[in-house]
Amino acid sequence: MAASKIAITIERDTLTRIDRLVQERRYPNRSRAIQEALDEKIEKLQRNRLSEELDKLDPDEEKAFAEEGMGIEGSQWPQY
Repeated sequence: MAASKIAITIERDTLTRIDRLVQERRYPNRSRAIQEALDEKIEKLQRNRLSEELDKLDPDEEKAFAEEGMGIEGSQWPQY
């Protein structure tokens, strides 16, 4: 994936912690450390959003909706 160069402002303490991880060879460089942290955070936010949307569903309503199509005979199902 193509990378884009950006400029950011980051707290000194955070940068020190990132530099320590790079020194310990847990990441090859600052960019990789920050990229992975951002990827993990974005993924977590997206999972939480999905979970929140699923919580809005009514299980009984969803079950009834799913069972509506179950009464159709197998021969009436469209051919794929």
